[in-house]
Amino acid sequence: MNKDTIMEIRKEFPYLDEEKIGRKIIYFDNGATSQKPQCVIDSLANYYSYQCANPHRGAHYLGMLSTDLYEGAREKVRKFMNAKSVNEIIFVRNTTEALNLIAYSYAIEKLKEGDEIVLSIYEHHSNLVTWQYVAEKTGAVLRYVYLDDKNELDMKQYKEILNEKTKLVALAGASNTVGGVMDVKEVTRLAHEVGAVVSIDAAQLSPHVRMDVQDWNVDFISFSGHKMYAPMGIGVLYGKKELLDSMVPFMYGGDMIEYVYEQTTTFAPAPAKFEAGTQNVGGAIALGAAIDFMERVGIENIHEHELELTDYAYKKMSELDFVEIYSTPSYVRSPLIDFNVKDIHSHDVSTVLDSFNIAIRTGHHCAMPLHSFIHQNSTCRASFAIYNTFEEIDFFVEKLKEVRKVMGYGS
Repeated sequence: MNKDTIMEIRKEFPYLDEEKIGRKIIYFDNGATSQKPQCVIDSLANYYSYQCANPHRGAHYLGMLSTDLYEGAREKVRKFMNAKSVNEIIFVRNTTEALNLIAYSYAIEKLKEGDEIVLSIYEHHSNLVTWQYVAEKTGAVLRYVYLDDKNELDMKQYKEILNEKTKLVALAGASNTVGGVMDVKEVTRLAHEVGAVVSIDAAQLSPHVRMDVQDWNVDFISFSGHKMYAPMGIGVLYGKKELLDSMVPFMYGGDMIEYVYEQTTTFAPAPAKFEAGTQNVGGAIALGAAIDFMERVGIENIHEHELELTDYAYKKMSELDFVEIYSTPSYVRSPLIDFNVKDIHSHDVSTVLDSFNIAIRTGHHCAMPLHSFIHQNSTCRASFAIYNTFEEIDFFVEKLKEVRKVMGYGS
């Protein structure tokens, strides 16, 4: 995308308005959460100002309007993922809740002692601690796939681990640290060959690429809205209908029932079965607005721009002999660079950069096993989005040199 187009897109994000906030901000913490365009903010405000009611309940104008808007958002998500039916789309708070829903409603019910769950060493804690709990409760065994020499999922080892005991493959579609992007379709095909169910954590995938659950043939996909220009507190679980139909509810209460008697209850089919109580209706509508924004810009355009930004940053940072990079060198990767400045703690790097109005992430990024694998306690992460520019990367790289000076290394 050309510079003029990116600058027009930037105007849609209030947080990037230098005049309103009084300073220029370079926001490179998009892997944690993205900034929100005005159209998303407006959709949320409009719902609570003029459309607010509880869906599926009231037989009045606002009740029917809110139901139409809420279910309209579900249809936008269905189309966004190319799911067969809106009944395969469940609204949750975030990726973490979606993964816990799978754990409690599917895995704990279906797995038994000796069954194997396949993970990778680069999993976010949401997609790791959850399965540790399932293994503890069921007697299942966790098997880990490690990284190859490009810091990407070792597909050779993955194929070797899969066997008739493998019942669940739970992998991140893209790493939030080393940036590797897996071939979800191939990973799923191989898992299905041994009869395993596949759950993909797409929190770092959904903001950047067009997902196609039918083409990928994946069983479950989870993602959060707040990483893809939507508000916090709204996320999605996609599940194949036959799997959702076989699962018990995750929570119990209103709007997920069919009939309630004094001693027994029958439940509504999915997705209602998994959406007990009042949902984040405004968040779902705003997620739909975020999807509209992404489709208007073009998901392929977003992906292309982010690839170019990341490649540019990787090359510029590689020229600095005091920077150690841990992200994959492959061109196709998640739009982030994980790194450290030699001899300087990551938190100090972030603090100095913040003095120049550059926001990055530091710490273990909720991926402690991965950091142990790469022999680092903490790293810095710069992550990019559609509104970031090459000029911002140039400024960031120059200020990395200033970090060394401020901390007493070099002149």
